[in-house]
Amino acid sequence: MSDFYNKERKILVCCGTGCLANNSYQVYENFKEELKNNPAITIEPSIKATGCNGLCEKGPVVKILPDQISYFKVSPNDVNEIVEKTILKDEIIDRLLYFDTNKKKRIVSHKDASFYKHQHKIALRNIGEVDPLHIKDYLERDGYKALHKILFQMTPDEVISEIEKSGLRGRGGAGFPTGIKWRTCSNYENFPKYVVCNGDEGDPGAFMDRSIMEGDPHTVIEGMIICGYAIDSNKGYLYIRDEYELARRNMQVAIDEARKLGYLGKNILGSSFEFDLEIVRGGGAFVCGESSALMGSIEGDVGEPRAKYIRSVEKGLWDQPTVLNNVETWANIPPIIIKGSEWFKKIGTEKNSGTKVFSLVGKVKNTGLVEIPMGTKLSELVFQIGGGIIKDRPFKAVQTGGPSGGCIPKENMDIPLDFDSLSNIGSMMGSGGVIVMDDTTCMVEVARYYMEFLSEESCGKCTTCREGINTMLKILKNITMGKGQLEDIDLLLQLGETIKEGSLCALGKTAPNPVLTTIQYFRDEYIDHIVNKKCSAGVCKNLTTYYIDKDICIGCGLCSRKCPVNAIAGKLKEPHAIDKDICIKCGNCFTLCPKNAVKIGGADYEY
Repeated sequence: MSDFYNKERKILVCCGTGCLANNSYQVYENFKEELKNNPAITIEPSIKATGCNGLCEKGPVVKILPDQISYFKVSPNDVNEIVEKTILKDEIIDRLLYFDTNKKKRIVSHKDASFYKHQHKIALRNIGEVDPLHIKDYLERDGYKALHKILFQMTPDEVISEIEKSGLRGRGGAGFPTGIKWRTCSNYENFPKYVVCNGDEGDPGAFMDRSIMEGDPHTVIEGMIICGYAIDSNKGYLYIRDEYELARRNMQVAIDEARKLGYLGKNILGSSFEFDLEIVRGGGAFVCGESSALMGSIEGDVGEPRAKYIRSVEKGLWDQPTVLNNVETWANIPPIIIKGSEWFKKIGTEKNSGTKVFSLVGKVKNTGLVEIPMGTKLSELVFQIGGGIIKDRPFKAVQTGGPSGGCIPKENMDIPLDFDSLSNIGSMMGSGGVIVMDDTTCMVEVARYYMEFLSEESCGKCTTCREGINTMLKILKNITMGKGQLEDIDLLLQLGETIKEGSLCALGKTAPNPVLTTIQYFRDEYIDHIVNKKCSAGVCKNLTTYYIDKDICIGCGLCSRKCPVNAIAGKLKEPHAIDKDICIKCGNCFTLCPKNAVKIGGADYEY
C-alpha cells in the first residue's frame, strides 16, 4: 500500500460512555501502539478517540476513513487483525461488520445501515467525527465560524431575529420558542444578565445531552457565547449532573482550550465583547431539571421550584435576567447562524422546525442515539431506524418524555414526533427519551415504576404533588399485588387531574401522565389485574403462574436446563411440566422456549 494512501487514512474509535463500558479505550490504546510499532506502516494514519456514534449496543465502534468502513463490537484483540488486513491490505473483516436486520445483510459503511440512513444530524453533526479533547478538530468542521460571523457581521438584534425566524423551539421538553425567550431577556436593562445550560438530564434511559457534552462540547460553548452576545451577557453557567463525569471533564477541557485561544474571556477574537463560562455540578436531583430549581441549586440553595409569576428571563439567576436552554438547543445555534434560518425551517414541519435527538431504548433491536427531522412518524423510528422489536415479539407501546411522559399504544404508531402531536394524545416530547415495549411489558407495572421514581424525586414542597403521588403509588402497588378494586381506576384518574391542577412545577403537573395514559389506552390490563388476578405480561409475580402447553412442547429440555431452581421436569422429546410450588416466576422458561409453549396464567390458574 502506498504511503500517500496511508497518509489520508483516519481511524475513529468511539470512546463515548457506552463504548467505554465495553473497553473501547483499550481498543484506542492498542491502535496507537500497533500503528506506531508496525514496521509495514511508514506513515501512520491519524487516530482519534471520538464521542458516541449512536449505535450504542453494537459498540465499541471503529470507523476507517476515507474508505467508509465501519466495524462494530470491536475488542482489543481485534486491533492487530484490523491493521494487518484492512489498513495494510484493503481486506474487509466480515465478522466485524454491522448486520442490518432490515436488509438482512452485513453493511460495510455505517452510512448505508438502516439505523443511520434515515437520520438527519444537526445537533449531532460532529459527534463520532471529532476528538472532543482537541479544539482543532472542531475548528476543521466550521467550529467558531458562527461566533466570528455574529461578532463582525451581525448586530445583537439581527442574531435574535435569525433565531426567531428559524422557529427553533427549546429541546428540553417544553418546546418554548428560543428566539422569543432571547428577545424578552434582551429587552430588560437590568445587569448583569446570565446564560445557563441545563445539562442535568435526569430522565431514566435518556442520554442525548450527555452524548453531546461528551462528544462535541465546543458546539455548546459556541451556542452559549452567541446568546451572550445577543442579550448582552458576560457570564454563563453549565449545570451538569454529578454522575456525568466524562461530560464534565470534556466540557472543562473545551472551556480551557476556548479560553486559551481567545474564544472565551475578554476581547473575544479581538472584539470588545467579553464572555466566560463556569461549570456547576448538580447533585443528581431530578427536580433540578426544572428551571427555577436548577437556578436555586446554582445559587447554593436547596433545589426547589418557585412560582413562576415572574419568568426567569426577567428574574432568574440571582434575580437577574437569565436565558436557560438545554444542551441540544445550544448545539443547534451555530449551524443556524452559519446556514441561516431558512435552511433550518425547511427541515421538520411548519410549527416544529429542525430535528430532534432521541435516545431509543427498550425492547427494540437497535438501541442508541438518533437524530431525525421533526414530524417523523413514530413507526419509522421504531421499525426502520430501530429495526423492530427484539425477537419479533408483538409491539405493545412506546413511552416518550421520560417519567412524566405518556405511553403511546400501537394504534397511534403513525403519529408525527413533534411537540404538538404528542401533547394532543396525552404524552410529551420531553428531552427525547423513547422506551419501546413489547407484550412482555406490564403497563400497570410501568405506571407503578414511574410513580415510584417521581415519589422519590419530588422535592415535597407542595402537598398535592407530595401526597398525591404517594397515594397514587400505594394504589398501583395494591393493584400489582392483587389487592386492587375496580373503583381504584376512577380514583387514580381523579387524583391525576387534581395533581396536575394543584402542583407548583412541571414535575407535579406532568407526573400523572404515565398513569392517565396507561388507563386511557390499556384499561383492560388494569381490569385484568383487579378482576381476574392476572398479569398477562408475567411481570407482577403475585398475579402470574407459568405453565407448559403439552400440545406445543417438543421436549427440547432448554427450559429445564436454564431453570435456576429446577422447577421443570420432563423427559427428552416429551412434554415437560412446571412445579408451581417450586417455581419462583423468574420468567426464564417463558423467554427461552423456542416454540412459545410456556404460557402465562393468573394467580389462581390450575394445571
